[in-house]
Amino acid sequence: MMGFFRVGVLSFALLHAARGENLFVYFGTHTAGPGKGFSLARFDTTTGALSKPEFLLEAPAPAYFIIAPDGKHLYTCNSTGFVSAYAVDPATARLTLLNQQPSGGGDPSYINLDRSGQYVFAANYQGGNIAAWRLRPDGGIGERTAFVQHTGSSVNPQRQSHAFAHSIRVDPTNRFVLAADLGLDKLFVYKFDVKNGSLTPNDPPFVTVKPGSGPRHVVFHPNGRWVYLVTEMGSTVIQYEWDARGGRLKEAQTVSTLPADFHGDGACAEIAVHPSGKFLYASNRGHDSIAVFAIDAKSGRLTAVEHVPSGGKTPRKFDLDRAGRGS
Repeated sequence: MMGFFRVGVLSFALLHAARGENLFVYFGTHTAGPGKGFSLARFDTTTGALSKPEFLLEAPAPAYFIIAPDGKHLYTCNSTGFVSAYAVDPATARLTLLNQQPSGGGDPSYINLDRSGQYVFAANYQGGNIAAWRLRPDGGIGERTAFVQHTGSSVNPQRQSHAFAHSIRVDPTNRFVLAADLGLDKLFVYKFDVKNGSLTPNDPPFVTVKPGSGPRHVVFHPNGRWVYLVTEMGSTVIQYEWDARGGRLKEAQTVSTLPADFHGDGACAEIAVHPSGKFLYASNRGHDSIAVFAIDAKSGRLTAVEHVPSGGKTPRKFDLDRAGRGS
């Protein structure tokens, strides 16, 4: 049996396999032109061996992509201004394009599914907005059901001259959606209506971070009580206590992702929580490492454990299999 693991410039996503089985691994190339798009490799869950990727399918700049929980569909945001849906062959992992829809803004950088599997969300980085679409019965992307434009700026004139929506993620109850905006130094909270796919501002509609921090990606702890936000420009992880009834965030802790003795330029990219809920990981660019934190079981507070070399320059995306063995 094969499962799926996705990478894209590098960005990962996975449909999981048990120990002793293998995973298909998708790689996405964040550029355009002949021979650019998706490549495919195989990952041995027992030995950790990864085969050499082989070119699979041309696609226009797949920036970030995810695989549906049933393993039958892959969804990507293309930096060229589209969101795309693919059917996945479960035996060979081959991809067949179902359709594309305009993303509603420049450089879409994040895509996510709601927990019912009925909607897909995207964050348009250059466009500074977020959007949602209803999925068709065949898994294709249907009508757009929501569009929210962020406005404003923050303190860094080079990076924060306007809104830069960097990620969008639904909460475990499927009633709220969180969107991190790097340009505004805000983490937005929206009410999500699964009946019609609408997004409306919560009360309060956002929390702010330290000016110039640049919020990037956000993740929920498996217990649903804690939220962790990684800031790209600040190289920090912020822990929030999550009120799932009212969709409210309460800041609890901020920690640096960098070693105390590092004095170069750094920037964070990805964040993930171990399936056990015991550890958190964040990628550092510049320092080119994965920061590892232990999570306190009672409070959710983070304690630095180690920094592991990423094995290359400027790590963008990493992920874990369901058992938490591979990344």
